[in-house]
Amino acid sequence: MTSISASQQSGAHPRPVVGRLPKYAAGKPPVAIPGLDSFKLSSNENPLGPVPAVLELLHGTLEVHRYPDTSCTALRNALAEFLEVPADDVVTGAGSLGALNQILAAFAGQNDDGSQDEVVYAWRSFEAYPICVGLAGAKSIQVPVTADGRHDLAAMAAAVTDRTKVVLLCTPNNPTGPALGASETEDFIRAVPSDVVVVIDEAYQEFVRQDGVVDGIATYRKYPNVVVLRTFSKAHGLAGLRVGYSVSHPELTQYLRLAATPFAVSGIAEQAAVASLENYAQVVERVQSLVDERDRVTAGLKELGWDVPEAQGNFVWLALGANTPDFAAVAASHGLSVRAFGEEGVRVSIGEVEANTRFLQICAAYTKAPRRS
Repeated sequence: MTSISASQQSGAHPRPVVGRLPKYAAGKPPVAIPGLDSFKLSSNENPLGPVPAVLELLHGTLEVHRYPDTSCTALRNALAEFLEVPADDVVTGAGSLGALNQILAAFAGQNDDGSQDEVVYAWRSFEAYPICVGLAGAKSIQVPVTADGRHDLAAMAAAVTDRTKVVLLCTPNNPTGPALGASETEDFIRAVPSDVVVVIDEAYQEFVRQDGVVDGIATYRKYPNVVVLRTFSKAHGLAGLRVGYSVSHPELTQYLRLAATPFAVSGIAEQAAVASLENYAQVVERVQSLVDERDRVTAGLKELGWDVPEAQGNFVWLALGANTPDFAAVAASHGLSVRAFGEEGVRVSIGEVEANTRFLQICAAYTKAPRRS
């Protein structure tokens, strides 16, 4: 193998913003522990996988040598019927993250005069937000969540300036868990200028059981500056196929299509998503089993005296502070991988029944629980 000498090495340098971006830390697989089945509870994946019809489709013969329909016509039509929205209001992307990147590319970045648009969002929230915003050329305005892990909508509204182009609302909030209420969200939308794009990121919408929470689709019907993000990665169990979408009015979708990456959603992913929608009753049944497990886990934590935020996704948040790395290491030693966020807290996905039971057993023995002061 020929090595490259120092004189031959590239002098290329990335944009300065690249060096300032945080690194996305994907959930790690569990460490193998002799005598134990190991479980991955670090990526909010659906441990049940897709419905049987999707598996049957994936095992069949597919035309992987052909480019997919870049407009995802079949999926958009299926979603139009499922959501009762016009198909033209749906724009697909490689997961909801791909759809988000389309929004930022179209509406927030660096202007011709060198000034930066601003994107307001709660923090801590979805880990990819600062990366996506930075790569778009815009500036992140992070507003701290409340002590119980909720969006501080009043503070977020106050953070909006004439430079704000996009606001991101993650509900339920990843990684802390609470969902936004319908009335508070509408009050917020009315409080910000109508030319600010308000993104309602509902990656975990199917897991919500709390009354009175915001419904992105109902909200988009009422406000032309609202964009709804959804995905097939979580409830539908299609994380590896990367298919998501946004829903918004034509005034916005016309620009989102211009910013969309051609062929971002593969033909396999589109067909699988359509098949999953056609068997949605089975999806709901699987989701409910995970919700039941989530409720069992949160009830168990509360019985132990642990203070945990309202959990409306397929995960729970443990605000362990400086004990975060220690707890993650203890979990790893018991065959569970969890997602540690610095010294802020640990997010634990709802997984298999055995995994959830073992997690509660670990918590029962752990002496540094987060407790309400």
